[in-house]
Amino acid sequence: MNPATVRAVKGNFKCPAFSKGDESDWHDGDHTVFSAFSTAAAALANGASTIIMGRTVEEALSPREAGIGEICMGEVHGRAPDGFDFGNSPFEVSTVDFQGKTIIQRTSAGTQGIVEAATKAERLYAASLVTAEATVRALLSASPDQISLVAMGDNGLSRTDEDELCAIHLRNRLERRPGDPKAIRRLVLAGGEVGRFHDPSRPYLHPEDVDIALDINRSDFAVRVEFEDGRPVARMERPA
Repeated sequence: MNPATVRAVKGNFKCPAFSKGDESDWHDGDHTVFSAFSTAAAALANGASTIIMGRTVEEALSPREAGIGEICMGEVHGRAPDGFDFGNSPFEVSTVDFQGKTIIQRTSAGTQGIVEAATKAERLYAASLVTAEATVRALLSASPDQISLVAMGDNGLSRTDEDELCAIHLRNRLERRPGDPKAIRRLVLAGGEVGRFHDPSRPYLHPEDVDIALDINRSDFAVRVEFEDGRPVARMERPA
């Protein structure tokens, strides 16, 4: 069996991962570290059955009003919009019982990439460091020819240390190298993004978010996304 070609790309929506002529043969690990997909993993770990991912606030609120989902979580400019039940914080949802609930999530980076990729990737995962090893196993289980790692960064426009380092870690593991979770954690903590979680002027950001997001392999499942009824829908997937 030949190993998959693994490439990491920046999460700009005009990047090659979203504009190839033939997209049927690539598998995508769209990932964010501190917020969106760490939060999604925390909600699934606490019993949520599905997470519908949307691009706009309206795409989150409308399904709830129609009875398609019960809970809205996410952010605009870092804050939970009016009408949302939770922000984009793994810490906020870490102790909430979501048993059997359908959640609708909207964020400025992570869910934007998922919506863009949902109809293009043969298999799609919303990855983070907390689900890293399970995501690697899930991707490799399908023996793909190519895997694209899309680091969404800041609003899908500029790079961030934590998402780039997550891509490096995932690529190392996908290419059968051992990786170094402790080194990844140290480098992220030394980067420029951690300070905002300790900024008293941003009470919607929690220091505990960093602790959870950097608890590498905290969850033993991947977050698989499939396109259903015109929407990207995420569920827990436990690879062998």
